[in-house]
Amino acid sequence: MNTNKKITLGAGCFWCIEAVYIRLDGVLKVKSGFSGGEIKNPAYREICKGNTGHAEVCEIEFDSDIVSLEEILEVFWLIHDPTTLNRQGHDIGTHYRSVIFYHDIEQKEIAMHSMRLADSSGEFENMIVTEISALTNFYPADIEHDRYYENNKEQPYCKLVVLPKIIAFKNRRE
Repeated sequence: MNTNKKITLGAGCFWCIEAVYIRLDGVLKVKSGFSGGEIKNPAYREICKGNTGHAEVCEIEFDSDIVSLEEILEVFWLIHDPTTLNRQGHDIGTHYRSVIFYHDIEQKEIAMHSMRLADSSGEFENMIVTEISALTNFYPADIEHDRYYENNKEQPYCKLVVLPKIIAFKNRRE
């Protein structure tokens, strides 16, 4: 039986999502891209204008025998602020929205349950505004976005935004 599954998550900039999830045991592949909009094969510069309807996301392939979707989503709530609408820190726009694109009805139910747990956890001052929607499309980002943090660790955005998320992930997992 194939235990490889996929889930598509948006939590602000996809560089942050990828940098964290590649460090999670059981994650096999993380691909940056765009989902949720109407424009086919959007370019990164189009997404950044904020009028395509797409969100920056990562398609996460994982081995469900090693890491569960529930664990994937625990990390999701940890690495971003799901209470800010269309914003993560200084990254503002619908393309930075908090979103879970589920691939089947079971994932939808798990995502909704996970969000209820996170919302009632006391971890967040405000209510969670994360969108939970069926995946209708996924368009891979250009190759220069793959392993962006790993290839650009000295870049200011990586030091100031991506690295703190990696550290928070590592600290919570220890």
